[in-house]
Amino acid sequence: MGDILTVKQPSMRAVRWWLIAVAALIALMVLVGGATRLTESGLSIVEWKPVTGSIPPLSEKQWNEAFEGYKAIPQYRELNAGMTLHEFKTIFWWEWSHRLLGRVIGIAYLLPFLWFIWRGMLPGDLKRRLWMIFGLGALQGAVGWWMVASGLTHRVEVSQYRLATHLVLALLIFAAIVWTLRRLSVRPAIVAPLRLKITSTVLLVMVFLQLYLGALVAGLRAGKVYNTWPDIDGGFIPSGARLFFEQPWWRNLFDNTLTVQFNHRMVAYALWVIAILHLVDALRARAGQATVNGALWLSIAMTAQATLGILTLLHQVPIDLALTHQGMAIVVLTLAIVHNERLTARHAQARSQDLQLAPQQAR
Repeated sequence: MGDILTVKQPSMRAVRWWLIAVAALIALMVLVGGATRLTESGLSIVEWKPVTGSIPPLSEKQWNEAFEGYKAIPQYRELNAGMTLHEFKTIFWWEWSHRLLGRVIGIAYLLPFLWFIWRGMLPGDLKRRLWMIFGLGALQGAVGWWMVASGLTHRVEVSQYRLATHLVLALLIFAAIVWTLRRLSVRPAIVAPLRLKITSTVLLVMVFLQLYLGALVAGLRAGKVYNTWPDIDGGFIPSGARLFFEQPWWRNLFDNTLTVQFNHRMVAYALWVIAILHLVDALRARAGQATVNGALWLSIAMTAQATLGILTLLHQVPIDLALTHQGMAIVVLTLAIVHNERLTARHAQARSQDLQLAPQQAR
């Protein structure tokens, strides 16, 4: 990502707090989305009404109409036949809350952003980046409906491909905001060996890969099978015939519950090992306290996340453990972003020549 120079004025403090609030809302959105998935609530609203959909059913007639819409899809007929209206309301409120939170995030992002532009408080490069993030947010709304639509006709759940796309896009938006927040601070460059910068980038990329794999596990409900550790399907490494029985072979990477869970485990092991080696390398290279602390906290978070993952698997994905595991994933991602940005940022003065400062105050 490009570099951003801080505008040294009190008003930029408001920009930072605005972005922190939006990032927190996105993190909450991800957790509510996880709860919506775990409670099988994501298909309870069968229409996409970006504006009028913010108002829930207000009368018994409207509730019955919403329930009848749900009864028309395969999930009700094959999984929830006989569900009462009271039970339907429970899953409805989860999905409605998830969608409402998405609308709140859109408003919380756009209105302050337009105000900051009007006041002339944003440098040109920062403004362009924030427009890009807004565009990704608009795309995320469309992707959310694209995901839901996959479960309304021929399936009893949403496509795991689309679920993973929806989650990773949300976390990309979150990452872009966190990275932007970091680049709003002018700091001296960290002096560290190139290999530390490379491994911090590798860790960040692998965290995103692991998040994608975790979404596939959730989409396939693969955490509810093979609930042993460290063995899986009778061994540490299952047989190739079991891992790759579908044709073409690559479909196993997305559709085979054993292969998807196995890949999620293996990437978790690799991440943990690389994070520990990265910490040891930072200590041996005497790369500075900030670098060592970043590597240390990332290693601690990954250790906690791996432990939570194992416990969630062994207990067959109870909602409390599953959401804690998902929340810790956001913590790991945040620490990986901050650590990588710290190591890869250029010196503030070197990038100041490329940017225009916003006016001190709009006249």
